[in-house]
Amino acid sequence: MQKNTPYILFLTFVLLVTVSFFCLIKDFLLACFWAIVLAVVFEPAYQKFRHYFKNSEKMPLFMTMLMIVLVFVIPCLSITLMITAESTDYYNKIQSGEINPQLYFQDTLALVMPKFKRLPHIPGMSIEEISAAAGNTFAQAVKNIAQEVPALTQNLLNLLVQVALTFYILFFLLRDGHQLLRKLISLIPIGDRIEIELFERFTSVARATVKGGLIVAVLQGSVGGLLFWGLGIPAAFLWGALMIILSLLPIGSALIWAPAAVILFIQGQTLKAAVLLAVGVLAIGMIDNFLRPRLIGKDIKMSDYLILVSTLGGLAWFSLTGFILGPIVAALFITCWEILGKATKTGAT
Repeated sequence: MQKNTPYILFLTFVLLVTVSFFCLIKDFLLACFWAIVLAVVFEPAYQKFRHYFKNSEKMPLFMTMLMIVLVFVIPCLSITLMITAESTDYYNKIQSGEINPQLYFQDTLALVMPKFKRLPHIPGMSIEEISAAAGNTFAQAVKNIAQEVPALTQNLLNLLVQVALTFYILFFLLRDGHQLLRKLISLIPIGDRIEIELFERFTSVARATVKGGLIVAVLQGSVGGLLFWGLGIPAAFLWGALMIILSLLPIGSALIWAPAAVILFIQGQTLKAAVLLAVGVLAIGMIDNFLRPRLIGKDIKMSDYLILVSTLGGLAWFSLTGFILGPIVAALFITCWEILGKATKTGAT
């Protein structure tokens, strides 16, 4: 027992120092996470630039950083600004009375469910009560978006620090990532095979989620938002943003454009309904069916229900970062138990 005491004390000290270190950098863990994810996703592009610019060490890094800004940062910033402007403008129209969601829902329900007019004696089943509740819920949701989205950019200094730190860490991860990984594998006392398997799982899910999920979601939401705008549907960019979020889940953006087509048809706007339905099926739907399998392939290796639950849980816990972090945690959970199961069977035999 005395021989093990120094080792136990040292492990306790290592644990305390590790916890203290993570508490020290907790405000910057998000920047570290995004730097790791971006390094994993764009590492193949960096290697191609290295092969092209063989005589330069800085040029591949510069070109990779520029690619990340063009294909990731600028689109995300543009979408955020459009959602902010659209939600603020739409909320101001609701406040001024120019737009009344309650009347819109009431007219729609009167067309869709005329039988409700015959059921005034059933509590909560009248068109007026349903439309009032739906209108208030919609107005509150728009208000929350109008208030919360700009709040993300209110602390400009903190945002700039986070972005700068992300790119600073990303620079070193791209340049020295393989050496850092080898050193990390040699230091962690779990077993090189297990560590490599866990890292490969993290890499595959991160790439599949960002490369497949995010690109497909942005494309579907952008096409849907532009389609809504072209058809004159109010709050087009807001609906487009909602389509982006739903496209990240196995549920899909059809939960937005399909009911909208039905409502337009019921309201007598047959041409608009036909255009919306045709573009929804042939364009938005084909983006998902054609691009997602080719971008993701077999990388994620999880069932749709598990992706849905883990993504929703990630969004609830970690906000927008959760759409990547949730599936990663779920994938590592499955991988850990698979490794444990294999080790148990091997030990038993």
